[in-house]
Amino acid sequence: MERRFGRGGDSSAATGGEGGPDWHAVPVDDAAADASDKPALLISACLLGVACNHEGRGSPRAVVDELARRYRLVPVCPEVLGGLPTPRAAAELTGGDGADVIAGAEGARVVNVEGDDVTAAYRRGAEAAVTLARAVGATRAVLKARSPSCGSSAVYDGTFSRRLVPGPGVTAAALAAAGLEVGSEEDAAAAEPPTEENAAPTG
Repeated sequence: MERRFGRGGDSSAATGGEGGPDWHAVPVDDAAADASDKPALLISACLLGVACNHEGRGSPRAVVDELARRYRLVPVCPEVLGGLPTPRAAAELTGGDGADVIAGAEGARVVNVEGDDVTAAYRRGAEAAVTLARAVGATRAVLKARSPSCGSSAVYDGTFSRRLVPGPGVTAAALAAAGLEVGSEEDAAAAEPPTEENAAPTG
């Protein structure tokens, strides 16, 4: 399914304030259809192809098309909403996971590869994501795996050696604490049955 991306919607709802970025993804072949009957699904904007990850790129995934058939997709990039630039230095959690950061646990921080403490930006982005989820009535989120913000079950360990440890990212933890069902695009790909038109041939 072809998609186009733009800036629009109510940016204050996305950020909890004035003037922050907001994205929407419009399935072109369904652009005129009323999607109001679909439940809202919060989704990492990079998974829709928005160039907002730390490298200034998107991370599009095929499962998005399946999700768009069932949900009204509401993109969010917590790092950008928290005030970080794109591109930006890679960052990892240290001293705890995202739930520890949200709880204010001593030593739990997000630090970038240059040694800068960016915890406050990650907390702001998490708070904005929760505000957005509540504004649109989302009860589920599909977030980018392994991100220090969006990782739902594992994150990198703070050594910048690509070593994973169990635990959520900051936004994933905040959304879960707010009552959302939170998973990754990998979880969604495993759980979403392909539609008949996209199913692999059997013969």
